[in-house]
Amino acid sequence: MAGQTTLVSAAEAQQNLQAYFSGLRENKDAGAKQASLDFLAANVNKEGITVTESGLQYEIMVEGDGPKPSATDKVKVHYHGTTPDGTVFDSSVDRGEPTVLALNQVIRGWTEALLLMPTGSKWRLFIPQELAYGASPRPGGPIKPYMALVFEVELISIEAAE
Repeated sequence: MAGQTTLVSAAEAQQNLQAYFSGLRENKDAGAKQASLDFLAANVNKEGITVTESGLQYEIMVEGDGPKPSATDKVKVHYHGTTPDGTVFDSSVDRGEPTVLALNQVIRGWTEALLLMPTGSKWRLFIPQELAYGASPRPGGPIKPYMALVFEVELISIEAAE
C-alpha cells in the first residue's frame, strides 16, 4: 500500500475493530448477565437472606463466635463454589482439605463476606458478577462472563502472620 492514502489511520482502524468485537461480546454475554440478575433478584426474597450495600447476598448457616479477620489476614477456610445452576467449579470440601487464603487476594465478594464472619461461621454467599469475575472469568471454565457465583464458606481460623 506504499504511496496509497487511507481514510483512517492504523490506530483508528484498530480502535474501531476493538469496539466492534467488544460490542459482539457484550451482545453474546447479555443473556448470561440477565440470568445472573434474575437469579439474584429472586434469591433476595428468600427467608434468611441478608443483602449488603454492595449487593452481596448471604445466608448464615452456622453463626460462629470467634474473632473476625481483618483485610490483610490470611484465613483457613473450607468452601464449595458453584454457578447459579449448581455446577461445581471449585471445592476444598471435595478435595477433602481446607485451604489458606489471603483476604486481599481473593474476589471482592469473598473479602467482604469474610470480614463480616466470626470464626467458626459457615455462610452461603451469593456473589454478584461485579464482586466476582465480571466480564473476565478464566477462559474455558464453567464460569461465564457476568455470572453470579454461589459459595458455601466455613471460616475455620485466622492464620498467624508469617
